[in-house]
Amino acid sequence: MSSGQSLNLNQTLISKSGIYELGYFQPGNSPNYYIGIWYKKISIQNKTVVWVGNRNTPVTDPFTAELKLLEDGNLVLLNQSKAVVWSTNSSLNPLNSSVAVLGDDGNLVLRKGDKPSDVFWQSFDYPTDTWLPGGRFRYDNRIKKSQLLTSWKSPNDPSEGLISLRIDPSGGQFVILWNRTRRYWSSGQWNGQIFSGIPDTRLLHFLNFSFLKNENESVFTYSLNNTSIISWLVLELSGQIKQYTWDEKHKRRFCFGAYQGNNVMFMPFVALSGVCNQRSFPFCTCMDGFKPRYEEEWNLSNYSSGGCVRKTSLQCGDKDNFFLMPNVKLRDNAQRLAVASADDCKLACWSNCNCSAYAYTSFCSIWDADLLSLQQLSDDEDGGEDLYLKLAASDFQKSGGKDKKTNTGVIVGAVAGIGAILVLVLFYIRRWRIGQSVGKSKSFEGSLMVFAYKDLQNATNNFYEKLGGGAFGSVFKGTLPDSSVIAVKKLESLGQGEKQFRAEVSTIGTIQHVNLVRLCGFCSEGDTRLLVYDYMPNGSLDYHIFGQNDSAMMNWKTRYQIALGIARGLSYLHEKCRDCIIHCDIKPENVLLDADFYPKVADFGLAKLIGREFSRVLTTMRGTRGYLAPEWISGVAITVKADVYSYGMMLFEIVSGRRNIDHSDEGKFVFFPIWAARKIIEDGNVLALLDSRLQGDANVEELTREPGIDFNETFAPVARMETIRTVLAIAAQWR
Repeated sequence: MSSGQSLNLNQTLISKSGIYELGYFQPGNSPNYYIGIWYKKISIQNKTVVWVGNRNTPVTDPFTAELKLLEDGNLVLLNQSKAVVWSTNSSLNPLNSSVAVLGDDGNLVLRKGDKPSDVFWQSFDYPTDTWLPGGRFRYDNRIKKSQLLTSWKSPNDPSEGLISLRIDPSGGQFVILWNRTRRYWSSGQWNGQIFSGIPDTRLLHFLNFSFLKNENESVFTYSLNNTSIISWLVLELSGQIKQYTWDEKHKRRFCFGAYQGNNVMFMPFVALSGVCNQRSFPFCTCMDGFKPRYEEEWNLSNYSSGGCVRKTSLQCGDKDNFFLMPNVKLRDNAQRLAVASADDCKLACWSNCNCSAYAYTSFCSIWDADLLSLQQLSDDEDGGEDLYLKLAASDFQKSGGKDKKTNTGVIVGAVAGIGAILVLVLFYIRRWRIGQSVGKSKSFEGSLMVFAYKDLQNATNNFYEKLGGGAFGSVFKGTLPDSSVIAVKKLESLGQGEKQFRAEVSTIGTIQHVNLVRLCGFCSEGDTRLLVYDYMPNGSLDYHIFGQNDSAMMNWKTRYQIALGIARGLSYLHEKCRDCIIHCDIKPENVLLDADFYPKVADFGLAKLIGREFSRVLTTMRGTRGYLAPEWISGVAITVKADVYSYGMMLFEIVSGRRNIDHSDEGKFVFFPIWAARKIIEDGNVLALLDSRLQGDANVEELTREPGIDFNETFAPVARMETIRTVLAIAAQWR
């Protein structure tokens, strides 16, 4: 837009590559209209809005509204009365020579028309609830002020909500605030690699964070490891920070960086006399005996607006009673009393007309004020307490309580008799079940589930459906009682004892990465060793690159992303784990594909854990013919380079769609890497190495790019594994 031009309802600005679009939008069923930026390439029903200009000053008549670039260089939104409802309000702009440009990074900038680098205003400096890759998130050390990400008020209202993300004045961490004052969560300090308060680092393998601090400012920026994808970070209504990514193939978005439980960026909700969770919708509900203060706002997920109020006022005395809420995480705004017992704690709350609830552990806590932001924990979560909520008698009965004035002697006697019979019946049923199956109940060891052999035998229908097999045993498909599908690996030829096996499995269970198959649990009974993994519906990579079924054949883009994903998984095993893990058997059969064809390296950690000094030699040769590095035969120390070599050999197969070791139609033995090297040397035709089924449809730059790195250093950069020329260099090194 040039100076003097305007944008009306049916007009938009589109970035050069067609990624972003700016114009008027109407959120949900709201009667209001806003100026915003959204992803043009994301084709879903509701716009994925990443920036809103007039979020707090909407217009109701979009036909007469006007977004105009004034002669003084400011961009303004005018309503039907031609009054300014929003403005860039910049005093640095040049007169009569400014233009408004929407960039392919999603940044709306005002700059001099003849000087593209002379930017005097940009939307990146005024984010709403979304932080885009390349955006600078800044804390001004001179005026002690941070940029803010502030959640929407509701799904239909982009105005500022009560939850905000900012940089802490210390400069090296993020904090989440309620009402811009009360601090509820912090990321922990950034040390150059991770945030200390976020133990799960999977998100950081997807993003590249950087931090700069000087006397003027503290600045965080981030970029994507894969710049060809669309991804954005959002501060949600729920208080979670989520990294979304667009899946163009399946036309859907998926959340990459928010996980169940306490893995990533958890922040409790803020609701007066409400109880909240992050596992299901609606996120918050009013406690028993309470109702939303503002029903309409509550239905719009604006849980912080007014919270909940009592349905019936307390009567103070015998007409009130206590309702038990088990396993609730409480806010620390209680009054602590020195009492001798739980009964004394209850009596203290009962005799205090202002007391709304109490809890007793090793001390007595009573709440005179509102209960703020209770978090309901699940049965298997720790950290909760039993809260006794004071209710009026009428609400107590509706909540399933018992009026203490009711004469219940007969009822109690009948219930006690029935209870005794049930106890006897359950006792004999339990005895019978124990006789049928040893260890039927499940327990936890760290984050892993410990399964009984009988459970897994039933889940797999006596190990009926075999998915595959390898050096360590066979894998079978199974279904647990909760309908979740699993893959069960029966380990063979293991010489470990029970204690050593559990120690190594526990270590493997702590390893979490988006490109590694997750170990869910295990079974160890007698000489039987079973491992339980997430089930991968698209099977192993070998089926898709060697299979005869053309419908399973992958295009070049998918192959390229799979190759990069495998490299990231290996890099994590080699560089990011506490103990370096050398896989020792990298091949297509050990790469599994999930429902969206994202690669997951399997069977890692089963060979042996090797210390970071890389000096010990494995005494037993492991691996598969065609992928074995020469040091397995020569007897020199085994390092991570053995995996690099195997990965390089597998890259040939991903590119060519054929086995490295094969026999030609004339019956001659063919070692494909040698043939490929000769082909490159003779005529330089890299496309001749490509799978013929692709019909030359590949990105030649991705196929031929030369990383230009030293292959003698330890394998860490993903770039080392990107190209066919890299593989040729590795092959030449070991010739």
